[in-house]
Amino acid sequence: MKQPNRCPWPGDDPLYVAYHDTEWGVPVRDDRALFEKLLLDGFQAGLSWITILKKRKHYVQVYDGFRPENIACYNSKKLERLMADPGIVRNRAKIEGSVLNARAYLAIMEETGSFSDYLWQFSGGKTRVNRFRSMAEMPAETEESRVMSKDLKRRGFKFVGPTICYAFMQAVGMVNDHLTGCFRYREVNMLTSASSRSLAGGRRT
Repeated sequence: MKQPNRCPWPGDDPLYVAYHDTEWGVPVRDDRALFEKLLLDGFQAGLSWITILKKRKHYVQVYDGFRPENIACYNSKKLERLMADPGIVRNRAKIEGSVLNARAYLAIMEETGSFSDYLWQFSGGKTRVNRFRSMAEMPAETEESRVMSKDLKRRGFKFVGPTICYAFMQAVGMVNDHLTGCFRYREVNMLTSASSRSLAGGRRT
């Protein structure tokens, strides 16, 4: 069976291909899901995303389903258990940073009531549709990701540099960076249009 044209970065790894074909670039508006993805992207720093993707299920298990109210209360004993767990990236700075990120998330929720609205403001509340034909055209960071990074750091988040923030924006659909020749490019554009219409309808009510 002929494979569809897709972005080259997933290679032929079935897990990576499934992630590309079903998740990457799809708009995410759920507060907790966005928090989870931001934390996982932080753990990715210096590594490849496939490394984290292979560990994601275990992360969900040991990180209490990425519930920020739980993570914010992690004590030294919990942190040591995480440091001893071979199923995650055992980097102390990243593990300790995840707790600080959970606390910063809760502060944003208390201030604004929506982590989603806070994050999506950096893309103007909608998906930016790019028209890249090759990976060489794709930037590692943008002005929007730099602004997001600066504000997240100001609020106490860790491992949220501009490159991490742009990878996050790509993954959660703040930008559509599927290459124009990829079969998901048009599909994701349709999803982003539907998401925008749904959001607009919700605001009218």
